[in-house]
Amino acid sequence: MTELPQTVTARPLLLVDDDATFVRVLARALSSRGFEVITATNFDEARALTRRHQPRYCVLDLKLGEENGLRLIPELHALVPDLRVLLLTGYASIATAVEAIKRGAHDYLSKPVDADAVVRALLDGDNADIDDTDPPDAPEAPLALRRLEWEHIQRVLTECDGNISETARRLGMHRRTLQRKLSKHPVRERPEQ
Repeated sequence: MTELPQTVTARPLLLVDDDATFVRVLARALSSRGFEVITATNFDEARALTRRHQPRYCVLDLKLGEENGLRLIPELHALVPDLRVLLLTGYASIATAVEAIKRGAHDYLSKPVDADAVVRALLDGDNADIDDTDPPDAPEAPLALRRLEWEHIQRVLTECDGNISETARRLGMHRRTLQRKLSKHPVRERPEQ
């Protein structure tokens, strides 16, 4: 279990997700790790709780019913400028991760995720003794062709603000074909050996 600095409990952590079971389990796990957790299931609750409690951390789901969590990130930062946002999603893509960081998310994790990974992502950078001079490790193998296609589709879909018809037009494919590709789970990043 990750050791928490004393300042973690000074301000609450906002957990925003519309999956009641996930919220209950993650809130319990984060509470046991020293966080004061407040929960919201939609945009309005998240805004109201952010205004009221001024949280230090936010764990935000990408899909909140029909809403997109990416749109909420700048609004939360407007309310609490030093809020550290961690975006979670069940359908990870490079395009979504890049867009999340551009909009102000501190980090991005794909579900399923355990509480220790969430804590590490939230507290990353809180400790001054971390050495940022080491370059990131290069991938061991190139991405699979199917994964590259998935990433490209996600990037174009993000550019089109989620408009399926416009994305299909830009990709030069039939709308139904695109919908079928999007309904499948993302392709694994590395081929299993």
